[in-house]
Amino acid sequence: MSIQTLFEDDYLVCVSKPNNVVVHHAKFSKNISDEQSLLQILQNEFGKSFYPIHRLDRKTSGLVLLSKEKEFVAPFQKLFTENKIDKTYFGVVRGFSPVEVTIDSPVKGRDEKVYKDAETFLKTITNVTLDIPVAPYDSSRYSLVEMIPKTGRTHQLRLHTRKISHPLLCDPKYGDNNHNKMFLDKFGWENLFLHAGQLTFTHPFTNENLILQAEFPNHWQELFEQFGWKNSIEY
Repeated sequence: MSIQTLFEDDYLVCVSKPNNVVVHHAKFSKNISDEQSLLQILQNEFGKSFYPIHRLDRKTSGLVLLSKEKEFVAPFQKLFTENKIDKTYFGVVRGFSPVEVTIDSPVKGRDEKVYKDAETFLKTITNVTLDIPVAPYDSSRYSLVEMIPKTGRTHQLRLHTRKISHPLLCDPKYGDNNHNKMFLDKFGWENLFLHAGQLTFTHPFTNENLILQAEFPNHWQELFEQFGWKNSIEY
């Protein structure tokens, strides 16, 4: 598997992670021998180690930042903890989502015991009605949304879209199985429609203002064509 590099300097490399690739394996992961992590793939390609600054869910595609040296990690991570980095995600959800909404439902932490504050701003870009029945209706509706998370909780965007009754498509854990099945049967799409499309921040070492973007994966490109939606990361 080849990973697309979108930006590189003396401190940082930014890549576009495909769907269904874990950033790095957990210490006691059972599938280490069955699949390569993003870090392992990059080490094979570059012949050196990288250090993740943040993570994406396995099923989410898009931008991942990694530092070239361990001592470079903290200044970049500080951008995230101090909300000095703007993260823009794109998703396809069931139904006609609100024009704009702020979702502030708490989300469980990684230990799944303690709820933590979480906030997501969601804006609908466009929508479509298809003459394809999905039980219990004789047609199906979908929306293309832009999401800006103000916090970074586990599965936050997947949970928040479900909370407002507009779950992401092809989400096997939080989505609508009837619509997921239709997407697979009718179009052959089974990868999660959640993409980390843009990061905007000031480089902590060079003071360069960066706007990093990752193009949509192939299943997104196919969906844009089928639905008649604009095929671009720049809305």
